[in-house]
Amino acid sequence: MEKGYLSIVLHAHLPFVRHPEYGDFLEEDWLYEALTETYIPLIQMMEGLVRERVPFRLTMSLTPTLVSMMIDPLLQDRYSAKLDRLVELSAKEIERTRWQPEFNRLAECYHRKFSRTRDLFINTYNKNVVQEFKHFQDLGHLEIITSAATHAFLPLLNKNVSAIRAQIRVGVAQYERLFGRKPQGIWLPECGYEPGLDELLKESGIRYFIVDSHGILHASPRPRYGVFAPIYCPSRVAAFGRDIESSRQVWSAREGYPGDYDYRDFYRDIGFDLDYDYIRPYLHEDGIRVYTGIKYYRITGDAPDKAPYNPDAAREKAAVHAGNFMVNRKQQIEFLYNALGKRPIIVAPYDAELFGHWWYEGPYWLDFLIRKAAGEQTVFQMITPSEYLERYPDNQVAVPSLSSWGWKGYNEVWLEGSNDWIYRHLHKAAEWMVDLAKIFPHAEGVVLRALNQAVRELLLAQSSDWAFIMKTGTMASYAMQRTRTHIINFMRIREGILKNNIDETWLLDLESRDNIFPDIDYRIYV
Repeated sequence: MEKGYLSIVLHAHLPFVRHPEYGDFLEEDWLYEALTETYIPLIQMMEGLVRERVPFRLTMSLTPTLVSMMIDPLLQDRYSAKLDRLVELSAKEIERTRWQPEFNRLAECYHRKFSRTRDLFINTYNKNVVQEFKHFQDLGHLEIITSAATHAFLPLLNKNVSAIRAQIRVGVAQYERLFGRKPQGIWLPECGYEPGLDELLKESGIRYFIVDSHGILHASPRPRYGVFAPIYCPSRVAAFGRDIESSRQVWSAREGYPGDYDYRDFYRDIGFDLDYDYIRPYLHEDGIRVYTGIKYYRITGDAPDKAPYNPDAAREKAAVHAGNFMVNRKQQIEFLYNALGKRPIIVAPYDAELFGHWWYEGPYWLDFLIRKAAGEQTVFQMITPSEYLERYPDNQVAVPSLSSWGWKGYNEVWLEGSNDWIYRHLHKAAEWMVDLAKIFPHAEGVVLRALNQAVRELLLAQSSDWAFIMKTGTMASYAMQRTRTHIINFMRIREGILKNNIDETWLLDLESRDNIFPDIDYRIYV
């Protein structure tokens, strides 16, 4: 009989980036890189586990913006073309490195990988990876949870409860439409929680959410079992807290596995290393050097001269690290079982893109961990949060504290000098949206279309990603431009509605560009 449980939660999210007005747009690469290096490798990993009948349980959020891009025909076709270029480039690399055996072998590996990915995406998945994830959910191995519509940082929208409610309801509705069932859980964007938010989750039928460790540890009253058991909010929605120890072993820049010297170096990419004229056909139209995904060096250490990457050694190290993680969880759970007098649950949430994109060997590590947990120990079982609630429906009632998993643990990342200017606009736009919904309760025709598009523009402006990017300073101009553009679009639509002077040509173009949530209904703001 097991003494406890491990719940791996992968948070898969990207902001909605779609620019049909351009033939080639730099930020769309975020999706293409994630598909190649994270999402499709995770699907392949789960396919192997199912094929070999290895029991596993994983939880994964697929945010509404990410899913919307995954099912968008334009982006699907552009990704297919991207794969064609990667296959071509990797073939050229085989020829270029023919006298460099340590690199030539890697070029062949990349060529096989890109060719296989292209074949899977086009011929096996029919360009729709969402259905592949749904397949694993239908088999009972994967629990998919939803998120707020555009990953808005909800505690900072609290000036208008309708704005928060709309974010939640749109996310839930999209999940139901695509996955054919109601979501059990929700990933609160950035794990951002404030007391009372759970009441809005309950309205939409949500059973649980994830918070950072201090959200549970600072709850009132103080939880008896800390983060090793969920607590019920007064609404009876459950909150699961992130385990500090298991997070540190993977996330920590100093102690985490991904920094091992045998693993592939993310930053040494041929897009920056090779002669510009050679690599130019595989860059963007503007000629800016970018990551191609072909990387020949391992982390090695702090020395500027990197050693060639050895995939066999890296894979072996991933197996060692998976075994180490499993042993540590066994010891942790055995100690907690004896100390607490009950079976604990270790909740280990991670950004999904860590696995494959940032940490190339991450999918191997996860695969090894699942196999080792299934076959080499009996101390713990892997479980999903909803399964835990089914087995243990009685839990302490407490109110989690305001918290996030951002730097310093609260709201600072999304509310500081570089980005605080956005909120007066977001709050006012939400107020105006509520007013519009009240003024036009039964809109039809072009007014109905305009009101629905106004909601899309507001939701897109509320994305937490823009404030985060402004804070980090990477692509900050794009984040500022996106926020301003969506707010300006919203204001123009509002003015056209109120003055009965809607520019239908412009509206049609806007609908074709910002086409997220095609079934949206502006009355969610009533």
